[in-house]
Amino acid sequence: MIKITKQDIDIFITGLAFLVLLVACKPVESATVNSNSSSSSAANYSYKDANAPVNARIDDLMSKMTLEDKVYQMCQYVGLEHMKHAEAKLTPEELEKSDALGFYPGVRSDSVARLTEAGHIGSFLHVVTAEEANYLQGLAQKSPLQIPLLIGIDAIHGNGLVSGSTIYPSPISQAATFADDLVKEGSRQTAAEMRASGMHWSFTPNIDVLRDPRWGRTGETYGEDPYLVGNMGIATISGMQSDDFSGDDNVIACAKHLIAGSSSINGLNASPTDVSKRTLFEIFLPPYRRAVQEANVFSIMAAHNEVAGMPGHMDKFMMTDLMRDRWNFDGFYVSDWNDVSRIDIWHHVAKDFKQAVEFSVGAGMDMNMHGPLFDKHVIALVNEGKLSEDRVDEACRKILEVKFKMGLFENPYVEEENVQEITFAKAHQQNALEQARRSIVLLKNDKNILPLKSSGKIFITGPNADNQTTLGDWVSPQPEENVVTMYEGIKEIGEANGYIVDYFDSGDRSKEITDSNIDKAADMAADADMTILVLGENSFRHDWPRKTTGENIDRATLKLSGNQMKLADKILDTGKPVIVVYVSGSPIAEPELEQRASAVLNTWESGAFAGTATAEILFGQVNPSGKLPLTIPRSVGQLQMVYNHKPTAYIHKYNTEKKTPLHRFGYGMSYTKFEIGAPRLSNSAFAKADDVITVNVDITNTGTMDGEEVVQVYINDAMSSFTRPVKELKGYKRVALKAGETKTVQIELDAEAFAFYDRDYNFVIEPGDFTIMVGNSSNDKDLKTTTVTASQLITLEKANS
Repeated sequence: MIKITKQDIDIFITGLAFLVLLVACKPVESATVNSNSSSSSAANYSYKDANAPVNARIDDLMSKMTLEDKVYQMCQYVGLEHMKHAEAKLTPEELEKSDALGFYPGVRSDSVARLTEAGHIGSFLHVVTAEEANYLQGLAQKSPLQIPLLIGIDAIHGNGLVSGSTIYPSPISQAATFADDLVKEGSRQTAAEMRASGMHWSFTPNIDVLRDPRWGRTGETYGEDPYLVGNMGIATISGMQSDDFSGDDNVIACAKHLIAGSSSINGLNASPTDVSKRTLFEIFLPPYRRAVQEANVFSIMAAHNEVAGMPGHMDKFMMTDLMRDRWNFDGFYVSDWNDVSRIDIWHHVAKDFKQAVEFSVGAGMDMNMHGPLFDKHVIALVNEGKLSEDRVDEACRKILEVKFKMGLFENPYVEEENVQEITFAKAHQQNALEQARRSIVLLKNDKNILPLKSSGKIFITGPNADNQTTLGDWVSPQPEENVVTMYEGIKEIGEANGYIVDYFDSGDRSKEITDSNIDKAADMAADADMTILVLGENSFRHDWPRKTTGENIDRATLKLSGNQMKLADKILDTGKPVIVVYVSGSPIAEPELEQRASAVLNTWESGAFAGTATAEILFGQVNPSGKLPLTIPRSVGQLQMVYNHKPTAYIHKYNTEKKTPLHRFGYGMSYTKFEIGAPRLSNSAFAKADDVITVNVDITNTGTMDGEEVVQVYINDAMSSFTRPVKELKGYKRVALKAGETKTVQIELDAEAFAFYDRDYNFVIEPGDFTIMVGNSSNDKDLKTTTVTASQLITLEKANS
């Protein structure tokens, strides 16, 4: 239980007194000229002139803003309807630990509305209807300077918190496609749906590189490989922001969470992370550098966790010295949920919220998510000389830039009647279905039982068989007509192929499967020709008490939760074929189950059309082509287990467990066979930073069914001044081949593919040999090799002096 201290009471009373004063007073015009913000261009343009250059408009507006006005732009609140909902569901004690619902004890929604009307709020989050977005913008237009609001939302894989949106496969599912173009287009479509509902800012992508699959947020990530994570992050950012986020079709993306929360000491969200600087630079930071330098991401969110004793929300080295000064990040930082205050109340490295604000904003934080008092503390800290007004100007300027570029000063409203026309559009549905088809990974296919070839009776059961758990985390319940469950998809296609399809609800949550239902399910399985057993986990946030994975629901095991194995064993004991279908954003490690099953499909959380895509694969209408974006260990005892480990990771062995994984990174079966030839290089050596090596490889579909394969290129630095991974993914290409067809695939490797950080953290290529490995998984037996040589030391980027 959280204890309420005298300090907390004092802060609350101060904030409440401020709000009462605000309600009692009519807003006055902000006309004070701040000489620190003025420039020569401000005299020539009005900020309300849509034809003026953006920087000139910002200069003019900031010349008219007081210190207070600028600080208000740094303040974010949850939406009014969200506040009302949270007040009804949470106690103040529960509020402190909640990262999903928020309100402000003692502060009513009408008080927040008055703050908006006075121009004291710059941004809202968790506004989920166009009607509320328009209402809030209308309030902001009553403020003296009429600065529009920036509205953000967690549109992680579709605008999932909004009812009726297109729900795409979750990020881990998207990573399994190895299809950057599909993800980019889906992100562009998501941006269009967001703007239709009055939203401008998506808190995605999560480019944390996964190192511990116990972490409940595994499904939000793109897996364990920095290169794949970087590519998927760039695809998401580019799709949402386009080349320039200006206009009314784009939103700004938000790379998160800086840094390394995916490798906490115990697998729990927000727990400390303790990794070396080298591991940060080699594993966790590459996707952020690329998000900034290749995709121009315009916002970054700091992490809940500390790294080596430094809370992420006050890490000046990360936010300013590295991301801004070395890698030229040009956007703004936003805190994660209440994490500025947690510098004090969780991390205990500040004496109170005010000092936490000092440390965070001083380190580079630009916007507080979320709530009152932040503005009062920033203003006081500037007046006391503990924060500079220049620091406030920097933050305000970037936030205003977004609002100007997006055209919000010209029109902050949306046409409410257009929402239904744009959301869940046919093209959006098709992309979501294509992503689902390519995300599903075939892990086992004993005696080629799949695709199903003859008629008969199919029995379906399992906790994820006929509900919306296929949608994943960060999704509210969607209209039933917009979602195809596993049972619905299999029934429709199965019956069209002459099968009888029967279903029994043995319990739609894993912890609620009863012995009596297990017995009944086993009897029905015995009466069928085969069973499709839909197992897995539940990350659905609207069903928080029954979640088994997802944000803030971490796992102490990688085994199936509840009574699922009891159900599976009883059905397997019938002796009839069993096809296991996993639905889970987190990996499942059940070696004995998979050994007994006839086939295993990992469908992840493949979105609104999971049932259709899965059925198409089961019945052979689509050939499976997904690849694992992470290593699946045999048990939690093998952790940490990743493919890109260091050379000495497996010198010795475990006493009671094999030291090989259950399934390797990059693995995924097909209904056909592919032969990948030896790699041929355009050049066997390189000597300059702009050199590019082209890897050419022939691939043949030697089977009898058309299919797609993902050709993967790995490298290994044969000898280096610091230890390097045994292999690192540096390129991939998805290729479609008809039965009997051969194609030549070309994958380019630039100098960055061979670079690493030296003793002084310069980004360099050391002279020597590199092994190039090409195949269809990270398994050595699937890879063919050749060698390329770097003839001299090449420096790509110098560390800050």
